[in-house]
Amino acid sequence: MISFNYQPFKPPFWLANPHLQTILPKFIAPESPSYRRELVKDSLNESEVAYDFVDTSDIQLSENQFQKPLLVLFHGMEGSSQSHYARVLAKAAQAQDWHFVVVHFRSCGGVPVKGRVFYNAGDTAEIDHALRHLAKSYRTIFAVGVSLGGNALAKYMSDFGDDAICKAAVVASAPVDLLSASLAMERFLGRRVYTPYLLNPIIEKALANDLSEDEIAAIKSARRMSDFDNIFTAPRHGFRSANDYYYKASALPHLIHIAKPTLMISAKDDPFLGVTATKGDVSKEVTLIDTAHGGHIGFLTYQDKKFDLSWLPTTAVSFFKEVDLLI
Repeated sequence: MISFNYQPFKPPFWLANPHLQTILPKFIAPESPSYRRELVKDSLNESEVAYDFVDTSDIQLSENQFQKPLLVLFHGMEGSSQSHYARVLAKAAQAQDWHFVVVHFRSCGGVPVKGRVFYNAGDTAEIDHALRHLAKSYRTIFAVGVSLGGNALAKYMSDFGDDAICKAAVVASAPVDLLSASLAMERFLGRRVYTPYLLNPIIEKALANDLSEDEIAAIKSARRMSDFDNIFTAPRHGFRSANDYYYKASALPHLIHIAKPTLMISAKDDPFLGVTATKGDVSKEVTLIDTAHGGHIGFLTYQDKKFDLSWLPTTAVSFFKEVDLLI
């Protein structure tokens, strides 16, 4: 286990509300960087997915690999390179003179899906495919996964163990127990505010796919994420039901098998999460940070009379630099 010293997250009392922490960052994040986009075929060789890069000046080694690290982000449900956390992480990578890329999941980032398969929280084959593709050009890879992408990355680190491509990983605000997370989303604000925000775009994309009349009617009737997962996500991705999907795709039961340094960050007031990992659930290579506040991918503070979203990217970068010194 890495002895990792970090700055505790302590927002001012008036910013401690979990819903402010969750919603406000979307409106105060820095401007988007100028991304360089590559379209890469997915692990099934069916759909193209978008890789949005922010490059830095670098030289390629004899193996045609760049010398400076690449920071890879796997985004949350219906997220993209335009999400607030992507923009602040890109800024942090630029400050370190590192390369940065957002690897989109199928159908995200404005690139329509071409095959039958979309994305799901346990698709570690797609994570491995992306990292192997990137490893052809970058010698050192650090990976960050947030929310749904965080569960997928955590499960990848578990499933692949010593064979994981990235040198280290940071997982933030991840629903590592998908069943309890789905129940958390059915609370009043989750049902009234967050579920429509996440559900409506993915329903719209699903309806644009090749569907039967029965599928269309069923999807249009979905009012909860669990409805949609039962109707669409589970059968499309080889699961018997939403419950089967939640059981098999959750990272929590597998975290004990992680073999490379991994930092997992969760806020205890996160309105999207249910059960989170404890020390007994993880291997010795996993460091847990549980903050009292922070909402869902928020971690918003107030410094020098302005809002500040730097705590999460600063903590992630500090962890990676600590790993780099030790390995």
